[in-house]
Amino acid sequence: MTHDDKKIPALTPQERKKRMLITRHGMTEQDPVARGTNFNEVNLGYDTQTATAEAKRCICCPVAQCMKNCPVNIDIPGFLSLIAEGKFMDALELIKRENALPAITGRVCPQEIQCEGACALCKMGKGAVAIGHLERFVADYERQSPKKCFIKVAPATGKKVAIIGSGPAGLTAAADLARLGHKVHIFEAFHKPGGVLIYGIPEFRLPKETVEYEINGLQQMGVKIHYNHVIGTIHTITELLDEQGFNAVFIGIGAGLPRFLGITGENLNGVYSANEYLTRSNLMKAYDFPEYDTPIKKGKQVTVVGGGNVAMDSARTALRMGAKKVQIVYRRSRQEMPAREEEIVHAEEEGIDFMLLTNPVELEGDENGWIKNMQCVQMKLGETDASGRRRPVPIKNSEFSISTDLVIIAIGAGANPLLTSATPDLKLNRWGYIVTDEQGKTSREKVWAGGDIVTGAATIISAMGAGKKSACVIHEYLCRK
Repeated sequence: MTHDDKKIPALTPQERKKRMLITRHGMTEQDPVARGTNFNEVNLGYDTQTATAEAKRCICCPVAQCMKNCPVNIDIPGFLSLIAEGKFMDALELIKRENALPAITGRVCPQEIQCEGACALCKMGKGAVAIGHLERFVADYERQSPKKCFIKVAPATGKKVAIIGSGPAGLTAAADLARLGHKVHIFEAFHKPGGVLIYGIPEFRLPKETVEYEINGLQQMGVKIHYNHVIGTIHTITELLDEQGFNAVFIGIGAGLPRFLGITGENLNGVYSANEYLTRSNLMKAYDFPEYDTPIKKGKQVTVVGGGNVAMDSARTALRMGAKKVQIVYRRSRQEMPAREEEIVHAEEEGIDFMLLTNPVELEGDENGWIKNMQCVQMKLGETDASGRRRPVPIKNSEFSISTDLVIIAIGAGANPLLTSATPDLKLNRWGYIVTDEQGKTSREKVWAGGDIVTGAATIISAMGAGKKSACVIHEYLCRK
């Protein structure tokens, strides 16, 4: 286990025991009442003293399970050791060897089920080292410092790679391929880069300027981004390869096709998919009225259907948009909710109501076609299903109605067929996702894919891991050619 070619010294049993007695340092947050009225970031970060003290909790395990559980293989013990020594820029440089987006992953990566979930201290019941908070700390430290940590780029190879989509998978693949000396062009359908990072995650959880700063770092590496380019209509993949001289293509377009409940009334006014609602409020900046006059319904009694991070983001956004009451309707119990625990707790603190073991069965409108009521049925948990969670079962004669003037459906997203339908010989599965091998290679020659368009909706860090893996294989392919 090394950093800067120096072996991290093993701790004595006494030193390990002393470190195990240090309590995990929480992160300062905005007051729950105050933050429900603004879009400023909820988590306020560590100061240098707190960061150093938290990094010193690491007990330097001989076999770092935290690192093994990281999808992008960051040298976690190495960067923690550097923070403990006060070498913050060195720590960031070590992270950026594997991850070009640390300010983003430090904020939205589910560390509790990955690196921190594998931390030895966590398994001892003492609270994992706050790896995510510390990753965020060094990334933010750079932004506030005159010194910058630039990613080193290898000599030009003369090879060109097209990246379709500027979400987590595409940005990671672009960074790694540019680092290796290839000329990288990203084709983005929107007018802003970032994919789900910019349109899906609210300002109070991931500030837009943070995303822009990280992407600027990629552009400084030579990555070129083409905006308003919908591949499949403006250009096809065949044209990119045969006419524009690209040697390889990576598809990282995510899963942006909204899913609905399939119940009566979903076409009423005032019923949004979470995709549309969050895109209007985030990318189109409806939250910043009157600076941006983006059309959006601002409900007073808002109901969000779903239990994931997107549902939490939608509910907390609606609260900040002026709702008097926001409720989340979820068909399972709190224990089965797929959202991060931190996001659930933050929503509870802000006064979001949780209607658990509840399932919508019909939406009712008024005489003008606007949503008025949601008919629901109470549920109970039955046998375990394929997801590993207990299946929700309706309770007979338990129907009831709730009043609502805005409904947001946040039950996941599917594969958008716009690109794939215009790409011959690209094998898809029955759900419309791209079929690849373990290294991201598709059925189409010179084409790789990764992230949600392959796996279905998953985490940002898993998409980054897929982009990283494919970049490595693409590099090997280009070197052979």
